[in-house]
Amino acid sequence: MSALPLLTPRALYEEVAEQLRQRIFRRELEPGSWIDELKIAEEFGISRTPLREALKVLAAEGLVTMKVRRGAYVTEMSEKDLRDVYHLLSLLESDAAGVVAQRATPSQLQALQALHAELEAAVNDREKFFAINERFHMQLLEMADNRWRSQMVADLRKVMKLNRHNSLLKQGRIEDSLREHRCILDAMLAGNGPATVQAMQEHFSHGLEAAT
Repeated sequence: MSALPLLTPRALYEEVAEQLRQRIFRRELEPGSWIDELKIAEEFGISRTPLREALKVLAAEGLVTMKVRRGAYVTEMSEKDLRDVYHLLSLLESDAAGVVAQRATPSQLQALQALHAELEAAVNDREKFFAINERFHMQLLEMADNRWRSQMVADLRKVMKLNRHNSLLKQGRIEDSLREHRCILDAMLAGNGPATVQAMQEHFSHGLEAAT
């Protein structure tokens, strides 16, 4: 077994939460699986107190479900959960994209074009494509400059990663996603807010179809 990374000086429970969060994203802790607190506390060399605080953080994010007298479980996503998450992300991110289309500076648009170029270059590397795709979406949110919306989207995107059947796994979905990103970017470069909103909504609609 590989050595655990050293814990940083930040609050211990925050570091433990991040370690568990990444295990969930990597499917080392599968959706629906029970989290063995004793085993994990022993593995990390910590008491159960910071571990329980970490689990509370993950529960607040929706990644973990606490069950009375049964402990903590990795949250399972139903099809309704997935549709609800995509619906909210579509509303929030299309609104942000519309704002960016109308307010973005030339340098901000250039930064988005550079990210899109990275996305095109990563079309044959699914993991890299997924990471750059997320950076593109979060960059839009940062440019739209509404920290409450950004926080909501960040939390929803964490929950979206619980989906067992990621939309980008479907044959041809990466190529389709790339074309959809190009439509979003073209509408932004034209300064067309309504077209940008529509393009982003269609992007999420197609992503949901591929994920269910």
